[in-house]
Amino acid sequence: MMKHRLLLPVALLMLLLANAEARRVSGDEVEGLWKPVDAEMGGVKFPPEAIKNWRLELAKGKYVLQGAESPDQGTYVIDSTKKPRTMDILGTEGPNKGKAFPCIYEIDGDTMRICYDLAGKMRPAEFKTAKQTKEYLVTYHREKR
Repeated sequence: MMKHRLLLPVALLMLLLANAEARRVSGDEVEGLWKPVDAEMGGVKFPPEAIKNWRLELAKGKYVLQGAESPDQGTYVIDSTKKPRTMDILGTEGPNKGKAFPCIYEIDGDTMRICYDLAGKMRPAEFKTAKQTKEYLVTYHREKR
């Protein structure tokens, strides 16, 4: 009887840990509405007015970028257990339909940085861009709803 009483708390703890791990990989931390505050591609910064109307919404494995010249949407899969954390994006509508982009990301409070390879070839290793590449780095701030 005593063994059974000990098993229940251990089983509950294991269930809670498994659920926490599933949430880390599922991407709950990235879900929300994000406003870009800084962006650069190929070592060149975007002027602030170019991104001021953009909004990126991430929810349940889907993304929608609004406010750009051509709205874009698709799916994303993240793995927050890797270092750096990874994100894989697949465009399903708009100018990136059918294109896949390997990324890395990091979150610090309400700030998220994502570094994309818009060439779709190789996941970036660092949060930076280099001249004559299709590396794209964006810093986002979470918007309150």
